[in-house]
Amino acid sequence: MSVIEIIGGVLLLIASLFIIIVTLMQSQKQQGMTSAITGAENDSFYGKNSGNTREAALERLTKVCAVIFFVVTLVVNFLPIIEKHIAK
Repeated sequence: MSVIEIIGGVLLLIASLFIIIVTLMQSQKQQGMTSAITGAENDSFYGKNSGNTREAALERLTKVCAVIFFVVTLVVNFLPIIEKHIAK
């Protein structure tokens, strides 16, 4: 294993733990699927300003962590293939 593969593995571990922690910090949405099926809207003040809430920030953070996890996974998996072609 090269140093880059070890660093990639550590980054994957950290990203996966961070995704788990951030996901568990989010609150459950009681009307999520019901409003999606029925087409209902949340007209409360909380619903109108949901982009500024803690939950919205956690959702954005989860998406960013998922993208980082995906990119690092691709890099770690393609790195040995690239190294083999360079070594030839």
